Amino acid sequence: MRIAAVFLVLLLFNCKEERFEDKFNWESMIVTATAYNSTTRQTNSNPHITAFGDSIFPGLNYIAVSNDLLKSRLKYNTPVKIEGLDSIYFVKDRMHSRWKNRIDIYMGLNVDAAKKWGRKKVTILYGIPKDSTIKE
Repeated sequence: MRIAAVFLVLLLFNCKEERFEDKFNWESMIVTATAYNSTTRQTNSNPHITAFGDSIFPGLNYIAVSNDLLKSRLKYNTPVKIEGLDSIYFVKDRMHSRWKNRIDIYMGLNVDAAKKWGRKKVTILYGIPKDSTIKE
């Protein structure tokens, strides 16, 4: 009985919760990154709804992606790490068809932060679920 208790304690201490990031294989690519806000001037008459129908409001780590990336690698809800930013972002919106190889980082209502970000080439890492059966 004592050996079973010791084994159980050791098992509990050795169990580590898998981090969200560890559930993905991370691929990299270079894209042009801009930023946008929830304003009718930058979006449409309903700036708090994404093209996919998700509600969007300040504090969410969302990005919009160009249609070419959406059709190839950055599917809806794909987690994305962006060079120069600490958080993980999620593909929740799409951009106008005129843009290619581009992401647009959601910055809530902070227009100054979006302007400060500007437009730059960055490396992103996007997550592909390890348990995915889909092969590219």
